[in-house]
Parts: sequence; structure tokens; C-alpha cells
Amino acid sequence: MHPVLKTVLQRLGFGLLTLLAVAIIIFSTLSFLPGGYAQNILGQGATPETVASFNHALGLDRPAYVRFFEWITNILFHGDFGSSYSGLAGAIRRPVTALIAPRLFNTFFLAAMAAVVAVPLALALGLLAALYRNSWFDRVVNAVTLTTIASPEFFVAYVLVFFLAAKLHWFSPLSTVDANTPFLTHIYKAALPALTMTLVIIAHMMRMTRASVISLLSAPYIEMAQLKGLTPRQVILRHALPNAWAPIATVIAFNLAYLVVGVVVVEVVFVYPGIGQLMVDSVSTRDMPVVQACALIFAATYILLNLLADIISIVTNPRLLHPK
Repeated sequence: MHPVLKTVLQRLGFGLLTLLAVAIIIFSTLSFLPGGYAQNILGQGATPETVASFNHALGLDRPAYVRFFEWITNILFHGDFGSSYSGLAGAIRRPVTALIAPRLFNTFFLAAMAAVVAVPLALALGLLAALYRNSWFDRVVNAVTLTTIASPEFFVAYVLVFFLAAKLHWFSPLSTVDANTPFLTHIYKAALPALTMTLVIIAHMMRMTRASVISLLSAPYIEMAQLKGLTPRQVILRHALPNAWAPIATVIAFNLAYLVVGVVVVEVVFVYPGIGQLMVDSVSTRDMPVVQACALIFAATYILLNLLADIISIVTNPRLLHPK
């Protein structure tokens, strides 16, 4: 078996084991939370008998390991995340997938908007900062990116709302959309949250691109290219950048994972109907099947994108591609 294929299969196996461990942690943690859906619906004045009867109707009185095994097998073999607890006393229950599907589309739409802008812009700024390192441009870009890294998402979001929505009236302060929202209107409504996420993640990718390229500029083959009379731009684009793809691709994958996993705060600030907003609402109502599904989707997305980063770094490793 080729070393690349063997290493990729090993990473995939570790990823599946990690996802199983995360699923156990999610289910166990949510099971230990104080209170419950019955107490939330019936109120503090409900008798123990009423709470027990309500839990029995929802199947919550069964052992935790039985509920976990049923939950994980339904996901693996049927793609069924269970039914939401929301409804009339638990009698009318909607499938969790029906609740998550439109929200998940909105979250991926927002993440795609931010990625389309952030990734090319970060690579361009990183290459320019490496090309003109120690110049005024490099210092300004580093200062701005350090500021955005140090600022939490909600602060950046409120600053953008204040200036771009309240003062200049360029965008809407609220990003409420639904399935009937036209495509261009959806883009307009999601512009501010996408800009917030772009400003947050662009700094990491730009600084990693700059650092990766600069670290290679002292390599012997770079000095040889310079001695041949190539311009600094040709040296960076033709010789330094191809060899710096592995760490750059890794940090891009990490930040793409953050675009999906880290949208909770941004969605809450802008009232954007994504999976992060759904998770927050479900936690407040103790709708555990929805919370478990959202958390597992976040974990699976993060693990898959990290696996993608590992695979890219493995594939771009010449020692594995050309074994002796």
C-alpha cells in the first residue's frame, strides 16, 4: 500500500473514533444538565408524578446507555436524529432533521459568503506582506490583523452594526431570512454577519501565509532563484508559495471549520436563522434532541475539515509522495 493512502486511511480511522468519542461526550454532558424538558414545560409547580409520567411518554425514563445506543444507531443507519420535544405536551413532535435542514443551509450559505471573500483576500494580503516585509504596508496590515484577532466577534459585530447599519444605513441590522427570501436579498441580509466573520478569520490566514512564505526565503533554493536574477515576486510565487501550501492549507481548513462552528455568537447578534441560533433556542427550552444534533453536526464539520487539512499536508509532503 502506498504510504500516502495508508496515512490517509489512518487519519480517517482516527477521525471516526474521535467523532464517536465526541458523540459520547455530547450525550453524557447534556444528560447531566440540571432540570429538563418536563420541568421546563410543566413548570416548577409540577408534581413528581406528573414529571415522571411526562418523561415516560418521551422515553426519558430509560437508562442513558439505551437511549444513546438507540440515538447513535438511528443516526448511522437511518440518518435519523430523533424527534424534537417541542409540541403539544410531547404529542406532536417534529423530526429534528426537518428543523435543522433549513437552518443548516442558512449557516453554510453564510459560511460560504465569508469564505469566498476571506480566503483569497487573506492569501493576497499575506503574500504582499511577505513581499514587502518590514515596510509600512507590512506594519499596517499586521497592526490591523492583530486588532481584529484581539477583538471578540460580538464586539466586531456591534461596531459594524453601529457604523454600517445605524449611521450609514448601508445594511440591515437584522438578518432575518426564510425559505422564500430571494437569493440577492439573502446576500444583502447576510452581508453584515459575513463581513463580521471575514474580519475575524482573515487575520489568522494572512499571518500564517506571511510567516510560512518568509520562513522559506532563507532556503538554499530560494537563494539560488535570487542569484538567477528572478524578481522578488517571481521568487515568492514560483518557489516559496508552492512549498508553503501545507501550513497555509492547514490554517485555511481550521478557519473554514470555525466559519461553521463559530457562527453561534454572530447568528445570535444578527438574529440570523442558522443552526447556531437554533442551538441557543433549543438549549433555553431544554430540547435535547435538537441540541445533540446541532452539537454533533458542529463536531463532525470541525473533525472533517481538520482531516482535510491533514490530508492536504500529507499529499503535499514530497517524502510521502516519492518514497525511496
